[in-house]
Amino acid sequence: MSVQNMDTARPLALPLARPAESFRLLWRHTRGQRAFVWLVGIAGLLAAVAGLVAPWMIGWLVDVLLAAGVGGAGGMDQTAAAADAATAAGAAGGPGGNDPATAVWWAAAAVAGAGFVAAACAWAGQAWLARAAEPTVAGLREAVMDRALRIGSARLDGTETGDLVSRVAEDAREVSQAATTVVPLVVQSLFTVVVSAAGLAAVDWRLGLVGLLAVPMYWTTLRWYLPRSGPIYREERAAFGTRASRLLGGITGARTLRAYDAQGPELERIHAASAQARDLSIGVFGFLTRAFSRNNRAEAVVLGAILGAGFLLVSAGYITAGAVTTAALLFHRLFNPIGALVGMFDQVQSAGASLARMAGVVSLPLPERTARLPGGTLELAGVTHIYDDGTPALHDVHLRIGPGEVVAVVGTTGAGKSTLAQIAAGLVAPTSGTARLGGVELVEADPGSLREHITMVSQEVHGFATTVAENLRVARPEADRAALEAALESVGAGWVAHLPQGLDTDVGEGGYRLDPMQLQMLALARVALADPQLVVLDEATAEASSAGARRLDVASSRVLRGRSGLVVAHRLSQAVAADRILVMSAGRIVESGTHEELRAASGYYAELSRAWFGD
Repeated sequence: MSVQNMDTARPLALPLARPAESFRLLWRHTRGQRAFVWLVGIAGLLAAVAGLVAPWMIGWLVDVLLAAGVGGAGGMDQTAAAADAATAAGAAGGPGGNDPATAVWWAAAAVAGAGFVAAACAWAGQAWLARAAEPTVAGLREAVMDRALRIGSARLDGTETGDLVSRVAEDAREVSQAATTVVPLVVQSLFTVVVSAAGLAAVDWRLGLVGLLAVPMYWTTLRWYLPRSGPIYREERAAFGTRASRLLGGITGARTLRAYDAQGPELERIHAASAQARDLSIGVFGFLTRAFSRNNRAEAVVLGAILGAGFLLVSAGYITAGAVTTAALLFHRLFNPIGALVGMFDQVQSAGASLARMAGVVSLPLPERTARLPGGTLELAGVTHIYDDGTPALHDVHLRIGPGEVVAVVGTTGAGKSTLAQIAAGLVAPTSGTARLGGVELVEADPGSLREHITMVSQEVHGFATTVAENLRVARPEADRAALEAALESVGAGWVAHLPQGLDTDVGEGGYRLDPMQLQMLALARVALADPQLVVLDEATAEASSAGARRLDVASSRVLRGRSGLVVAHRLSQAVAADRILVMSAGRIVESGTHEELRAASGYYAELSRAWFGD
């Protein structure tokens, strides 16, 4: 049963980390792989420099061919600047001198060599990036799971399961994909933009100034894009989490839906969540298309300006046609990387939103618990609890359970029984009041010490996808087979011996299918194996059939023998054997006594007893 069992309780959203927190988390997890990060940067820089060779060679060839008269019409005189440039290149020992054929071969060889260098750098960068990215993402995923398992059931159960699953699965996959496919392109594109811009200025400072016209136009696009993109991608990732939660709920609740023929309404809710995610994704695509159109406009305007300025400069004899060709090719070379940066910015933003969601889980504070529990009497004094969303659960509850005493709790749904059980088990810290065992507050107890003394079993028991033996060893990892068999025998789970491989039978997802009664028996056997002082049973037999419930009642009574116990009773027959019975209503204890005392009191319990057992 969820700790928020009131009808008005709403799931709480897991937090999002700020960008600085996300970056610090990412940087912390790159420890040990940072050398590969630097190597990726070096490879990207070399690849960008190699990319300059082709524009320079083509521009040089234009001047050489013009000086040699190749392609001229009727012996048309070439510009003095082109001839001077070609002559200077030959005098300086340029490849092939002024011979067009030789120059073409030299240029082709240079371009091929540069292409080989760029390809080698791209391959090496990809390999190094994988060495850096995969361990980093794996560490992030493990950090999220570690924090999710340690923040406490109250905080975890109060959130949407699909949200957490989405952060561990979809968000981790988004970050991993960005790290292995987007980051290399981003790094390469950034180096290409910087190196090409420097090369354009080196060709001619005037053409470099013309190229600067693109800066305000691109900046305008970013000013329009950035403020709108973040909220859009965050909303898209949140919608993906809601969709995952709906799908997970439909899959896990398929039997219940079929039992009540309620598949239609649930499918409508799933369809609504999927439609919202779909519509947001389409909106993101349209938004990105508008950003591309702005970039295309900037590219067309500035390229035309460079060609126009180049025509005037060539006509005036300041530069050669080859220089203009090189400048135009260098600026044209910026189209793809700048477009890639804008095009991939949505993936970067999406990955950033995913990283913020993962870092938000990791940033959840863990309570500092160092006290050791001595055992003894469990005492709840003035306990009041209100959930984070404002849902009231308990009001000024006082309770003492001495060593060996078993107390049962009954009441209607929403009375606060499960919240009381969670607080007694140390899983939930009360809003006010104290919960102590042997005089030590449970909220201050070391988790290991707490679990040594208190164990809780709820009606929602999970069977892990592993062997029966490993399912039992959750309670005590070092337990040998003899201890496992003794624990099973103590709860009457002799049926385990008749499974295909006995204790070594795989159960759970993809394994032997255990029914609810068998899963609960394994849970009770875990309690026997852990051997705590206090056992909290929160409707631990509610999911079993009538015959199975009787067997579980016997098993739970064996587990409680010689131990203190707090039993949230699903059936009144469970409460009869308790030393004391508490009746709860609206978060308060309204009656307390033995079964006979409460029957004689003619109160609420007496009415329940007559309805259950008859007169």
